[in-house]
Amino acid sequence: MSLLPPPHKPFIRRRERLSERTAGTLDALLVLVPADADGALFAQLPESARWRALAGRARPVAATVRTSTLANARQTRAVLGFVRKGASTFETLALAGRMLREIAPRELKRVGLVAPADKAGLGLEALLAAVLAHGFSLPSFRARSGAHAALEHIELIGGKTLDLERIQAVSRANNLCRWLTALPPNKLDARGYRASIARLARSHRLRMRWLNESALKRLGANAFLAVSAGNAERTAGIAHLRYRPRRRRGAAPQVTLIGKGILFDTGGTNLKPHRAMLDMHTDMAGSAVALAALIALAELQAPIAVDAWLAITANRIGPSSYVPQEVVRAANGVTIQVIHTDAEGRMVLADTLALASRTRPRFMIDFATLTGACVHALTERMSGVFCNQPRLLEALLAAGRASGERVWGFPFDADYDSDLESKTADIMQCAPEGKGDHILATRFLSRFVPEQQAWAHVDLASAMRSGGLAHINSDITGFGVRYVLELLLGHHIDATLAPRA
Repeated sequence: MSLLPPPHKPFIRRRERLSERTAGTLDALLVLVPADADGALFAQLPESARWRALAGRARPVAATVRTSTLANARQTRAVLGFVRKGASTFETLALAGRMLREIAPRELKRVGLVAPADKAGLGLEALLAAVLAHGFSLPSFRARSGAHAALEHIELIGGKTLDLERIQAVSRANNLCRWLTALPPNKLDARGYRASIARLARSHRLRMRWLNESALKRLGANAFLAVSAGNAERTAGIAHLRYRPRRRRGAAPQVTLIGKGILFDTGGTNLKPHRAMLDMHTDMAGSAVALAALIALAELQAPIAVDAWLAITANRIGPSSYVPQEVVRAANGVTIQVIHTDAEGRMVLADTLALASRTRPRFMIDFATLTGACVHALTERMSGVFCNQPRLLEALLAAGRASGERVWGFPFDADYDSDLESKTADIMQCAPEGKGDHILATRFLSRFVPEQQAWAHVDLASAMRSGGLAHINSDITGFGVRYVLELLLGHHIDATLAPRA
């Protein structure tokens, strides 16, 4: 089985109106209307009396869904969702995801989508994003798994203002992120991940450089190497990818995306208990976010020079594993007193940030499933965001609101550094206690970012959530892909990568 998902791009056709004949070819017809709608929209739908009756069962309540079946030979499933006036992007996506759950047991090859015309097209975009996520299958290794009916055809009623190319690229990137994150650790090991990244780089004309352990040793990346030392094979490394638009071939990066790629996290010498270790194949989600976002930018031929740095290793336990109280020197010369070997993410990111900053990008942003403290603070509904320049914060928060992948800003005050003071090194890896670990982890990472370098850190509390999140109905959400693409493409920052006024 390939470590990359099979190519899949359903046909999308726009129509101004949906006939009964066309409706009869669909497996499902999803209609999203305002909760206070007057019913005029239903007159334009096939079997309009049935839709009016469906809406009239009771007083419409926002964020609820009703279902019926159309009287055609295909028995098209009719799904009606009510959205409140002024609903946020997250609320609209969540409603679209709820509508898809109503038809989850049914094979979905052909689907129709209807939403009231509005300037932003938010309702129709939410339905389309939800369908493209629902129609994608995560990897399965069952011996007798039946062939999944792939989504083939989407009838889009209206949507003249929608940028279909961008919506599809973002959805494919989210699907790629979820696919990679879902792969078992004996399938997606460092060797396989490197080969998959190289294959994606070739197919999207990206330049790729692989820094193996020997190269990292020469570069002084001893924080990364401390973590990778516990691996049985010497296959860990950092992947450096470059995308350049045609007119900026030799340019320095404007944006650098950085991802934590811990392929499995045992906790190392400070071994995790069973339940905490069970899903640790997903600890590479940050690298999948950065990789998938870069692929989408290349597909869209975005006018931004972008690099990605992916820190890829496992955190294993063994005779060579690093242990508490070791002192290691990172690539930028900062010495680290190791406190807890399960704080490996900040170790690999320390060197990756230091190396990436040498290319002098205008803006760096990293993604990592870094701390349980962030999950305890926010649950899995939002992720945490930090930045070292206050002027960036509103742009970072606005991108979360616009994308529907919400983030919450946490403190970045320097007085937190006193909790990381070390008697034997420049800085402690973490505090012996777990209080505010998401904040302290970010303050630790800041020591490996030049002071003048604009930088943001996203702690991916939302990478996994039981039952999914918003329009994504799988436990692995791919959170971060929509967010960073909205940040870079949605005009939250201008051409000089300063916050938009």
